[in-house]
Amino acid sequence: MPPPRIQSSLVAQLSNMSLYSSRPRISTPLPLLPQFLLPTTRSFTTTTPLLNWLAPKGGESCKSRKGRCRVPTGGSMRGTSVVWGDYGLRMRDHDRRISAHQLRIAEETIRKRLRGMKFRMYMRIAANIGVYTSGNEVRMGKGKGNFDRWTARVAVSKVVFEIKGELHEQVVRDAFRLAGNKLPGLYEFVKKGDAPKMGTTKVGVNGMTEEFLRRPRKVLPLENTPAGLPEATT
Repeated sequence: MPPPRIQSSLVAQLSNMSLYSSRPRISTPLPLLPQFLLPTTRSFTTTTPLLNWLAPKGGESCKSRKGRCRVPTGGSMRGTSVVWGDYGLRMRDHDRRISAHQLRIAEETIRKRLRGMKFRMYMRIAANIGVYTSGNEVRMGKGKGNFDRWTARVAVSKVVFEIKGELHEQVVRDAFRLAGNKLPGLYEFVKKGDAPKMGTTKVGVNGMTEEFLRRPRKVLPLENTPAGLPEATT
């Protein structure tokens, strides 16, 4: 059966209809953008990408020396108190080097103990010192050796970890106790507001003031008596 025929008047009306306006449209080509300005699949975010605190971002341009841990001189108390968190883990025996593997195990121990709780952990040190070894039964010489691991130089009384969140103090103490058993050295639990340390001495406890700890350790008898200086002989 053939399709029904449409009247000519209706065809004329349909031909005059248009979906676009009578005003002509001018299509302008899009400008060519550089490669670094092209949109990517990464969604918009204001947070910075997390850096790895167990290894530096760019590596080392030259092999680092063994060195020694930095000794706070001039009465420095930097890094010996809790700054961002509520509780902290502080070294209390002497300075040493801690490898990135040991720090990672301590961090995993804390997170495993506080699993299911809302908290934020801050790492106050970074493993950015390279250690190079030559291996066993290798003769002396032939350079410094190949890369072995990343380490961190931790000074005495330095805070290693800090935690902030809705946590009970005893739970955090237990988590830091387990983490301290994984790390070399002796550690202590500190809270925000506790006295900082100058060396191994707490400032503000038992009459130990900052001015008293910065005093000269030895006073010569000639410093207080100007007349005690020997006279110049001719």
